[in-house]
Amino acid sequence: MSELHVVTGAGPVGWSVAEQLAALGHSVRVLTRSGSGPEHPMIERRSVDIESDDLGPHLAGATAVYHCAHVAYDNTVWRDKLEAMEKRVLDAAAGTIVAFPESLYAYGRIDGPIREDAPRTATFRKLGVRTQLLAARDRHATPTVSVAASDFYGPRVLTSHMGDRVIANIFSGKTIRLIGAADLPHSFTYVPDFAAAMIAAAANPSTWNTVLHAPTAPAVSQRKMVEMYAAAARMPMPKVGFVPPWIMRALGVIPGPMKELGDTLYQFRYPYILDSSRSERVLGLVPTPLADGTAATIDWWKAAVPAVVGGH
Repeated sequence: MSELHVVTGAGPVGWSVAEQLAALGHSVRVLTRSGSGPEHPMIERRSVDIESDDLGPHLAGATAVYHCAHVAYDNTVWRDKLEAMEKRVLDAAAGTIVAFPESLYAYGRIDGPIREDAPRTATFRKLGVRTQLLAARDRHATPTVSVAASDFYGPRVLTSHMGDRVIANIFSGKTIRLIGAADLPHSFTYVPDFAAAMIAAAANPSTWNTVLHAPTAPAVSQRKMVEMYAAAARMPMPKVGFVPPWIMRALGVIPGPMKELGDTLYQFRYPYILDSSRSERVLGLVPTPLADGTAATIDWWKAAVPAVVGGH
């Protein structure tokens, strides 16, 4: 039987959640300020401002809500807006499960694999914001489930460490400059796997009011990810350089994008490994192999961004 599912936001995660729900035969309502979202017979797109509009009528009758809307990647903006946005959604959901895509920031730096039972107590800048958001969800009467992912990649993922600045340079043959160390193990989560985990968690009451990890393939180096992208694109392996940590730290004293990236520089100076094995068992899901995920990502770029890939 078709159910109504509501998705806020139509970035890579929200878009993937909406598409997968529609493919399962559910009615989907996507709420964005612009009214954007996937075009599909089962998807209704509504223009809604999450920060100011009355959300009750838009969430009424939903089986589950997936809050994927976000704001600019800026510490001040996060502190000013995110908790209030989440509270508006939780209040309007009025007891309907709300699934959240989550980062690993609240864990801070951990030596060894990051597992669900590790403390989520980070306090520094944006890391601390994520800790506060998780605590606020726990306090609210509406049930929630938070699914955490590492740096993600996949279709529609542009501004990420394995997004446009890597893929565009592969097709143009330019040098790729990675942040931190190019050869340390680092976990990358495939966005369709992230979306599938959110859907499965929302449908399973035994996971509610917990934090799960999105199914994530075994960690590889940033260089290896570039190699797999190049192989999928049938392009020569580009030259790979890196931005040394000391330069990142120096730039990080100036307000702006470099300062924001500096908050998580530890992720690229040390091994950064997400262990999702427990959540995979709980949800009955497995991660997409990285070779398959990078190939699907290149296929999306060829279809959606032909100006970047040229004649390749």
